[in-house]
Amino acid sequence: MKILVSNDDGYLATGINVLTAALEEVADVVVVAPDRNRSAASNSLTLKNPLRVSEVAPNRYKVDGTPSDCVHLALTGFLDFEPDLVVSGINHGANLGDDTIYSGTVAAAVEGRFLGLPTIAVSLVGQHLEHFDTAAAITAQLVQKIDRAALASDVVLNLNVPDVALRDLKGVKATRLGFRHKAEKLLEDRDPYGRPIYWIGPAGEGQETGVGTDFHAIEQGYASVTPLKVDLTRHSAVQDLADWLGST
Repeated sequence: MKILVSNDDGYLATGINVLTAALEEVADVVVVAPDRNRSAASNSLTLKNPLRVSEVAPNRYKVDGTPSDCVHLALTGFLDFEPDLVVSGINHGANLGDDTIYSGTVAAAVEGRFLGLPTIAVSLVGQHLEHFDTAAAITAQLVQKIDRAALASDVVLNLNVPDVALRDLKGVKATRLGFRHKAEKLLEDRDPYGRPIYWIGPAGEGQETGVGTDFHAIEQGYASVTPLKVDLTRHSAVQDLADWLGST
């Protein structure tokens, strides 16, 4: 199996390097990742400027672009082969619930699925992260499962792993996305010249965190695997919308 690895924390991040080492035990790996931290880049592509790629080691490349840029570039001609799988991560922090909308880690996986490959986005959940090896080990297990039994063609796996030693992980659960309270209020400050500047406020705490959600699985000490779909259409509302459009 040949695996393309990317992330949003940059090619020097601990997470991507621990992940790469673990996956090299079960597959051939090539890394194409941003040259710096691009967290919360979501699905953005660089369209008005050229992308520059540097080889930093054999099968290791950094790109001056977004996570989606990295995967798009790799799969549309930069690599001289087509990988069997895209794995994005290990993200330094959670991608639970509505985090997935903003996440560059998830976006890299979605881009791989747009381009026809099975994909996994993996994140380590905690404040002072230590156990990247746990997330890497669970990811390697999922990769081997995919090698034995293919994923459905429209599914992205969003894996979140609590920051605990592998021996303390209670297992892996299939989950749905929960969601958070709205973000905290923005933070206002002044630059050295007295001009107003603003910081985006912290993400809200979990709101829908009941049994079956990714939040609940993590809270209980389990890794969470949520199947995401690329099609954003709310199919159940199409007929209602058609009726509304046709009403007087």
